[in-house]
Amino acid sequence: MTDRTTPPPARADAAPALVLASASPRRRELLARLGVEPAAIAPADIDETPHPAELPRVYAARMAREKAQAAADPARYVLAGDTVVAAGRRILPKAEDEATARTCLQLLSGRRHRVFSSVALLYPDGTLRERLSETSVRFKRLSREELDAYIAGGEWHGKAGGYAIQGAAEGLVAWIQGSHSGVVGLPLFETRALLLAAGFRLG
Repeated sequence: MTDRTTPPPARADAAPALVLASASPRRRELLARLGVEPAAIAPADIDETPHPAELPRVYAARMAREKAQAAADPARYVLAGDTVVAAGRRILPKAEDEATARTCLQLLSGRRHRVFSSVALLYPDGTLRERLSETSVRFKRLSREELDAYIAGGEWHGKAGGYAIQGAAEGLVAWIQGSHSGVVGLPLFETRALLLAAGFRLG
């Protein structure tokens, strides 16, 4: 008699299983655009304090790498990402209160800034592959009324640099050069390349 509680053996051509090391709904939505549904969500709890004099692009890459390693799984691939908004060499914080959001937006008003979005893919055997996108963004010069209205909307909460380009902030962006999805939280071009190289079938 067949034991129905025993799962069938894995097929040799079975699609790789992926763990997303992020609780961000934005990253999961972006991943879905590639036709990938993670087998598990495992947010990584790491120290996100920048090192002294650490450059924004180096910090973004380190964060994605450490998040992936913190969620390491010997049976599955782990995908992690990190997005950093930088004014020159200054790494802007994730806004957790109105004062921080306002300070960030005042700094970015009328100026070009850069967004570094890093993605890391950790293989079950410990191999690590990573990519990074760099995007230039310029905000219009914000009036006090525009700034107050955006702050009142609350979408800045928890966002790097105090804004979410996929929301109302997009109406304040004069131009963008680079990866829009990278600014949102997961650069799709770079992510797609990593997943294809690892053998994932994408939609």
